[in-house]
Amino acid sequence: MNQKWPILILWLLVLYVAALAEAQSQKSPADHPAVVSWENLATGLELGVLQSPQKAEIGDSLIRVLRIDPQYYRFRLLSASAIEKGQPLTTKQWSLKYGLAAAINASMYQKDFKTSVSLMRTQGHINNPKLSKDMTILACGRKGSDIPHVKIIDRECDDFQIWKNQYRTQVQSIRMISCTGNNVWQPQSKKYSTAVIGTDHQNRVLFIHVQSPYSTHDLINILQSLPLDIDRAMYTEGGAEAQLFVMTASGEHEFVGFYESYFKDAPSFSLPIPNIIGIVPRDKPNP
Repeated sequence: MNQKWPILILWLLVLYVAALAEAQSQKSPADHPAVVSWENLATGLELGVLQSPQKAEIGDSLIRVLRIDPQYYRFRLLSASAIEKGQPLTTKQWSLKYGLAAAINASMYQKDFKTSVSLMRTQGHINNPKLSKDMTILACGRKGSDIPHVKIIDRECDDFQIWKNQYRTQVQSIRMISCTGNNVWQPQSKKYSTAVIGTDHQNRVLFIHVQSPYSTHDLINILQSLPLDIDRAMYTEGGAEAQLFVMTASGEHEFVGFYESYFKDAPSFSLPIPNIIGIVPRDKPNP
């Protein structure tokens, strides 16, 4: 046998292994299994910690998800503008003051530090009456038992003029995952912490907090690749204001965000925000 053949075969094997490794590194997030850990906090309330299949440049690359069964929890919109001399609070402060089991950003807000950037109203108070071009509206406080407790209305598929009369509370924000399951954000270079409200195909509500910096386009791909059964999702805040607080009998969990420029020396405290979506336990299950 020619002595060159073993060397040639060895080189071919090396090239094959290198090509295989390169192909593995270029797989989409959906090709990689996620490490999932769910903690049962209470009936109808679970806290999930999921390892992102796409490693972030900084941070732990964890996706934290509070999964809520609305049969066991009521949803509340709380706003500083609805309170006499009301002031923005952190999600922890909102929760402690109003007896909430959890709270997350309701939406982005304007320079007056009170008014939402888009439609925001609930029974007895209107924070912002204007419907903007944004495509999604979180609706809760249903008026009939034949509709979901909570719905992310997508104006591409749902007639808002009909649905708005079915719920007492509506909060408009930026669509992430459409009613047809599409990622509607273009690729971008900006990366930041993110707070998200979503729903899954079982009509459970997902409060999602991601501290590690991802572009919104990439984060949507990540969320769709994880075993969350996610249906629709809307962006509620980014950067240092993005936060999630959970308080149950088993303890407290507080997750805070960072500004893009702060990642290397980031603050580890929550900032006051004017509007939150919170949950409180129901006295009894409400199918």
